[in-house]
Amino acid sequence: MRIVMFGYQTWGYRTLRALLDSEHEVTLVVTHPQSDHAYERIWSDSVAELATEHGIEVLLRNRPGDEEMMSRLKEADPDLIVANNWRTWIPPEIFNLPRRGTLNVHDSLLPAYAGFSPLIWALINGEQEVGVTAHMMNEELDAGAIVLQRAVPVGPRDTTTDLFHKTVDLIAPLVAESLESISSGRTDWVPQDRSRASFFHKRAPEDSRIDWTWPAADIDRLVRAQSDPYPNAFTYHRGERLRIVRASVSEGRYGGTPGRIFIPEGDGVVIVTGADARFGRNHGLLVERVRTEDGTEYRATEYFRTMGGYLTNQPTRPAS
Repeated sequence: MRIVMFGYQTWGYRTLRALLDSEHEVTLVVTHPQSDHAYERIWSDSVAELATEHGIEVLLRNRPGDEEMMSRLKEADPDLIVANNWRTWIPPEIFNLPRRGTLNVHDSLLPAYAGFSPLIWALINGEQEVGVTAHMMNEELDAGAIVLQRAVPVGPRDTTTDLFHKTVDLIAPLVAESLESISSGRTDWVPQDRSRASFFHKRAPEDSRIDWTWPAADIDRLVRAQSDPYPNAFTYHRGERLRIVRASVSEGRYGGTPGRIFIPEGDGVVIVTGADARFGRNHGLLVERVRTEDGTEYRATEYFRTMGGYLTNQPTRPAS
């Protein structure tokens, strides 16, 4: 088959690598220009560089559909478009152009976690498994019939970084098997159950702000979801932003006011959590490592030299 590829960052790079390793011909690659967005500076293997190394024409676009692109797509004469991590909507005049349609590769177990940052949202929500889905594109984002899906378990202390490495390795075999099915003439794909669908927006700094009224287990997952090299979960201490690098749920149960810097436990310092913390039945968040705005990282027991005071959602300075 003649294939045009739309993709970006490491997800797109792994997809293009799989296409190049196949028996099919890649006739054109479309990718985004380099971005300064915090979530696009990481996992940033260059699709453009890989395509150029193999003598494939590259178009750089933030959005598809201009006259020049349409002309080049028609000249490329694709049997199939394959997309992975294309960051904007692909219109019907493009995804319906190839003779066999457009295959999109998405890093979630669709129909759940359509949209952006699915691994982060899935970890925050305590999902037991994550994965990658290959589906045929239609008018609704990430909603087309499923060609193939592969899942991996979420470990009890996994971070999003761990889940990235687990799922990115699924891309090449998923693409290879999907191409084999499509080229054989199969079209009996599985429609998505839209009653199970969920759709998530891009992550922004506000989404990493810790709310100390959450249960400790939920905040623990947020910290692991915003693991390095992602922008860390953060709070404020004495008016300055403080990033929580590593944490876990405390062994003991502690009462008081959410956000209170309470007591050392093991290798960390317990912060009181939960909207109902006043009853004293909740586990706290055991903060183990923190990072200040200047990039300096500390053990929590080194940073919090005295107990008392609060971690806050805003840069205020409440009384101790």
